[in-house]
Formats: sequence, C-alpha cells, structure tokens
Amino acid sequence: MLELRPNCECCDKDLPPDSVEARICTYECTFCASCAESTLGGHCPNCGGELVVRPRRPASMLAIHPASAKRIFKPEGCNSLA
Repeated sequence: MLELRPNCECCDKDLPPDSVEARICTYECTFCASCAESTLGGHCPNCGGELVVRPRRPASMLAIHPASAKRIFKPEGCNSLA
C-alpha cells in the first residue's frame, strides 16, 4: 500500500493525499510536479526511475489507511541535478 508521503523531497511543498501535483517513483520517493518536471527532468534523483502521477486514495479509505505523516526533505540531492 502506498505511503502517500506528505511533501516534496526537493522543495518541501505540502502534498496532501488528494494532491494532483504529487509525483512518485517505484520506491515512493515523492516530489511536486514542478520539481519533478523542471528540476528533475521526470526522473527520481535517488534511483533514476521514472516519476509518475501519484494515485489518490478515496477519502473513505484514508480513514482506514491514513497517509504518512513522515516528512522526507533532501534538497541536496535535487540541487545537483538543476
């Protein structure tokens, strides 16, 4: 089950579970659309994988399986790709 991480690893922008701006790789590294497209060129700086739109979990299921509250912020990994 996806963690639905709460923020962009590059710029720390909030990405709530229903965000249409969240992008993830197969390891669930999470980025906002702006960083994913402009800074990272559509590829994860951690694994090199493709960044795709993160699926949104229905609100009824969020009550049962809430999104992660753990923030991951690693701007140093993103700056090297700019």
